[in-house]
Amino acid sequence: MKKSKSLFGGIKENFPSGLVVFLVALPLCLGIALASGAPPLSGIISGIIGGLVVGAISNSNISVSGPAAGLTAIVLTAITDLGAFELFLCAGIIAGLIQLVLGFIRAGSISNYFPNNVIEGMLAGIGIIIILKQIPHAVGFDKDYEGHESIFDNVLNFNYFTELLGAIQPGAVVITLVSIGILLAWDHITFLKRMKMLPGALVAVAVGILLNELFKSTGSSLAIGKEHLVPLPVPKSLEDFKNLITLPDFSGFTNSKVWLAGGTIAVVASVETLLCIEASDRLDVQRRITDTNLELKAQGIGNLVSSFIGGLPMTSVVVRSSANANAGATSKVSAMIHGVLLLVCVLTIPFLLNLIPLATLAAVLLLVGYKLAKPATFKHFWHLGKYQFIPFVATVIAIVATDLLKGVGIGLAISIFYILQGNMKRAYYLSREKLSNANGIKIKLAEEVSFLNKAAIKKTLKNIKPNSNITIDATETSYIATDVLEMIQDFANIRAKEDDINVELLGFKTSYRDYESNEDSHIVITHNEAI
Repeated sequence: MKKSKSLFGGIKENFPSGLVVFLVALPLCLGIALASGAPPLSGIISGIIGGLVVGAISNSNISVSGPAAGLTAIVLTAITDLGAFELFLCAGIIAGLIQLVLGFIRAGSISNYFPNNVIEGMLAGIGIIIILKQIPHAVGFDKDYEGHESIFDNVLNFNYFTELLGAIQPGAVVITLVSIGILLAWDHITFLKRMKMLPGALVAVAVGILLNELFKSTGSSLAIGKEHLVPLPVPKSLEDFKNLITLPDFSGFTNSKVWLAGGTIAVVASVETLLCIEASDRLDVQRRITDTNLELKAQGIGNLVSSFIGGLPMTSVVVRSSANANAGATSKVSAMIHGVLLLVCVLTIPFLLNLIPLATLAAVLLLVGYKLAKPATFKHFWHLGKYQFIPFVATVIAIVATDLLKGVGIGLAISIFYILQGNMKRAYYLSREKLSNANGIKIKLAEEVSFLNKAAIKKTLKNIKPNSNITIDATETSYIATDVLEMIQDFANIRAKEDDINVELLGFKTSYRDYESNEDSHIVITHNEAI
């Protein structure tokens, strides 16, 4: 695995992805703030801190942090109950302190118990929500902001669709189609794909601005009005700049409602972060593992800093993390670049950002949503069988119908039901030699290996030292969960090769046949009739 020589290594490689995330994050930060009943700039402050502070501390290479749609309802209710945003900021400080404590007591390990089909279902569900939420922006119907995760009410509301069809702006549709065309061209035309320092999203944004300015200068009916452009506050004087930052009212620490709100935010934000970190690690092509305890500490520090200067609470966010991965990010430098761009552009060129059509940004997000919820993913889990497919599709439907936490809870409950049904009378055991014995490490898998065993096996594989010889014995195993199988596959294909680890797999089925064609592999496969 290639590692950056310093914190600022890989700027050239990650600048395009950081730019894409910045373009995606800008309207989301504003929209979530407005939907939360908070000052518009509080969302931008949260995005900046999420990029610069959390990005610097976290060791996640793909995850991007910022204001989260999943916290919108909690924040809106808290601000309304407390009666002042300044009092609410105290709740954000409390949430940050609690997250720091959770990190130090190593509560992050709970993420190891989320099964892959539920994580993939979460990603697909969020992809569908992104698509459904961006269609109105793509056609110029900018009625609501980005803050609401559930769109189920609108799906069942006939009047909503009637209003949507009647409010279509031809200019927005033209810009959306042109932007999608540019993005697809950058994804599929070879010489354009090589232009990494000129990402397709930036070109789409530039063309979107130029098209709309052309429509306006010619008096065309296709011209897009101000209400369909990015709404960023523009400071006109030094006093305006001073007013951008809201300080907390520390008298809130004597208010029991503030403490209740802070505790609620800490729990929900921590669970959402752990879910998103697990998803981000799966989006990482190098399959690097994030230290979830360090992530909780990073989120805690981020929420402390954000709340002290008037920002919203934050979490690791799937939409921005997915855009980051799809844009080719290789390290956390990308998240930091997005934070720098938010800060610089908000302070220097807000008037230029306010020329960006929401339709162009919708085009970027529509493709991100499609990649998360592409039909191939549904087909993949269908072929894995009902025990994988049902929890996956239940998670997708529940997230779209309710929200992220409820959807994941439903998917997790169904997965646990199926696993307990099969494992009720079967014990799991993991036999291994001392990991310091590099000449002979043996992991013997039990008859049934479920996702509940994922944490122990992951910890063992993570602690295997370079230049070791390891045997993973599945000769007596009749069932291995897809989660564990993929984890062993990633270890054998990537980690073993990089650290010169010789791996012998005993009794595995033909799903490992691909290894035999890899001339550089450090894997020896012994087939037998055990399974």
